[in-house]
Amino acid sequence: MFSSLVPHRNGMMGLAHRGFELKKGIPYLPEILCKSGYHTTLIGIQHEAEWGKHAELGYQEFFTSKTTSCVDLGEVLCDILENKPKEPFFISMGVSETHQRYPVVEHVDETLKVPDFLPDSIEVKKDIAGLNILVQRVDEMIGKIVTTVEKTKLIDNTLIIFTTDHGIAMPGAKATLFDPGIEIFMMMKGPGLPEGKSINCLSWNIDLLPTILDYLEIEIPTDIDGVSLMPAIRGEKASVRECIYPELTYHAGYDPMRSIRTEKYKYIRCFETRPYYFPVNVDQSFSKRLFKDMGYFDKIRPFELFFDLENDKLERNNLINDPAYRDIIEKFRRQLVDFMKQTKDPLVSGPVPLPEGAKLSVPWGYNPEDVWNKQF
Repeated sequence: MFSSLVPHRNGMMGLAHRGFELKKGIPYLPEILCKSGYHTTLIGIQHEAEWGKHAELGYQEFFTSKTTSCVDLGEVLCDILENKPKEPFFISMGVSETHQRYPVVEHVDETLKVPDFLPDSIEVKKDIAGLNILVQRVDEMIGKIVTTVEKTKLIDNTLIIFTTDHGIAMPGAKATLFDPGIEIFMMMKGPGLPEGKSINCLSWNIDLLPTILDYLEIEIPTDIDGVSLMPAIRGEKASVRECIYPELTYHAGYDPMRSIRTEKYKYIRCFETRPYYFPVNVDQSFSKRLFKDMGYFDKIRPFELFFDLENDKLERNNLINDPAYRDIIEKFRRQLVDFMKQTKDPLVSGPVPLPEGAKLSVPWGYNPEDVWNKQF
């Protein structure tokens, strides 16, 4: 999000705490803002560099607390705001809420609604009940932060953005290229932005950097993959892009996939033999055990998947061999290869090597903690 480059261009094709890192010399949002006169502060979690190396990302200050919960980190942020921070400022706060494992709810309301892509079972309800506790906690803290921004008279001069980096930590979502895995929320509040308006256009989280710089009237780097959403936000355009190219290479395990998503269709190309849901990339939960029992970790995922999203929102009907879609599928195949070549995706040349010293979960494992022995 802060580089506006797809992962295979910025180097973050895996997790920072497992040995991946950004390429040097990339214009990064905190660094860009710092050079433009903003005082840059990180509170809590960042997922792009080793712990303690926030300065490499362009942050001038770093604050933490006794936990990475929004309850504690939010208090740090509110304290900074109440003590009149040096202006103009950029503050990024990353919290641990909504990550697994969720709080365990012993007595679950059986009428609890679960997301449509998940089975309506007691195991899933237990996970969603725990997730809802964390969501409410974050919601209350965001309310307190916004109230603090208003109380300190900063509201007329501050842009507030609330977002995340991937879908919820449940089977079939996080660490997949299905919509529940690539779908994120983003809410913005600030001077000049329309209030209470939903901007219904296809966008990508790499669009965040150019959107912020466009809003602040700061020069946008030219060699990026994102585009500004401001024309859509201002109502000048109905859309800013025709498609996005979600990708996955490494998470806990190696599961290289590339895709194209338009408003109507989704094409996914898998480059390794993997289960339909790759267990080492699925966080521990009650739902994970259920999916294991249902056989999702035994069934092999097809190398290609194609979905008509207008008629199959849950991506259940793989149309890759349907003659009626042959021409559009062939077009997507060529388009994806062209994009990979144009952006110098290393996957074009074969398997992407693991960086020296990085940690990888075994492909036949079940838990993310099942890592390769050092001798391998």
